[in-house]
Amino acid sequence: MELRVLNYFLTVAREGGLTGASEVLHVTQPTMSRQIQELEEELGQKLFIRTTRSMVLTPEGMLLRKRAEEILEMAERTKAEFSSMGSAVAGDVFIGSGETFALKRVTDLMAQIREDHPGIHFQIYSGNAEDVMERLEKGLLDFGVLVEPVDVSRYNSLSLPAKDTWGLILRRDHPLAQKSHIRREDLTGIPLIVSRQNMASQKAGNDYLDWFGKTYESLNIVAGYNLMYNGALMVKSGIGCIRSSTPPRPLISVSAPSIRLWKQESW
Repeated sequence: MELRVLNYFLTVAREGGLTGASEVLHVTQPTMSRQIQELEEELGQKLFIRTTRSMVLTPEGMLLRKRAEEILEMAERTKAEFSSMGSAVAGDVFIGSGETFALKRVTDLMAQIREDHPGIHFQIYSGNAEDVMERLEKGLLDFGVLVEPVDVSRYNSLSLPAKDTWGLILRRDHPLAQKSHIRREDLTGIPLIVSRQNMASQKAGNDYLDWFGKTYESLNIVAGYNLMYNGALMVKSGIGCIRSSTPPRPLISVSAPSIRLWKQESW
């Protein structure tokens, strides 16, 4: 299985057919078609469903797409590491992170490093803890910034001296938007959109679940998300509210005794 052929395969998958893929890679369609067919024969699986106008991945093709992306990414990273050997401090640093203000400490350090070593480049992958840890396990990241609750017993880790402020993201026309602060009791019964990471972790030390206490059992959870932007779109559509530590922009923050209230100005 050659890297070149895997690149052909990924390009056909992205472009949805041989015509677009051949234009992108400047390879003739017969050549690319033959290489894809030989790859299917090598793996003993049909990778595409072919129609007169497009090529759609089979379930086996979808699996290969994920693996091929990882293989090619690792190959490029390995090439870059060897290219930088014996020269000035240079190369790519791969960082995975959840949506947290704690990353600001890392980005400040990145800026300082770039001043001293302009040959260093940073690649940030955004995802929840599960996504970041999966990429750490596969060697696709140098380190990750994870948001608790998360089990880091398998890793060398340290705690960043930063805390996120919890808040409630809701539409301006929501009844709770008139309050200056939110209590646990206010969230009982209203539609809530929650982070899958927070709700999947039932172990001790989950501050998210601990804050709700006994009221957790009575929550009306209507949807889940892993990154804030898409969660915020659900709020905008009126599906529910989000208890979160990372507000999308633009937002106004209202100081509160117990929990911060974020109201989108234009919703």
